[in-house]
Amino acid sequence: MRLLQAEELFRKVLDGGSKAKAARLLGLDVGSKYVGLAVSDEKNRIALPLSVLSRTKTNINLMADDFKTLASKYSLAGFVVGYPFNLHGQHSPDAVQVRLLAGELYKTGKLDDLCYTYWDENFTSKCVEALLHPLNLKNRDEAKTMTDKFAAVCILQGYLDNMNRKLRPTDKSDT
Repeated sequence: MRLLQAEELFRKVLDGGSKAKAARLLGLDVGSKYVGLAVSDEKNRIALPLSVLSRTKTNINLMADDFKTLASKYSLAGFVVGYPFNLHGQHSPDAVQVRLLAGELYKTGKLDDLCYTYWDENFTSKCVEALLHPLNLKNRDEAKTMTDKFAAVCILQGYLDNMNRKLRPTDKSDT
């Protein structure tokens, strides 16, 4: 796994897809217990909810295997990892969890062909919680995993929107 700047990863995605199968991205919302996942559509314009992985100190190899399987299944070029910056654009204390997971995944050596970038995740979980509140989910675990999954969607969608505005040609026929 190699850390890239946000624009560099998106250029890699745009250049890396073939006519048969487009390169896609996986969004990650990293928490202490769960990692919410979202995948981009084949045009890398829309983030779709995928699943939630359980995170423990002892299952990093299983997580790396899951990511490897997802990379193959969805033709992933890399990950967009939610990163908790503070309101001044600096690392927040919660960023330790994110860097720790990235480092642990790197050490497995199972994802060496993939790249990742960090993307600001400020308020994604709070926004999702507000959206889910009217559903009145009774099961706390279900509510938490739903929040993590859709927070990953928010992270990835924010990245896709920003990169598409900056880096895509303004060809109206592709929408």
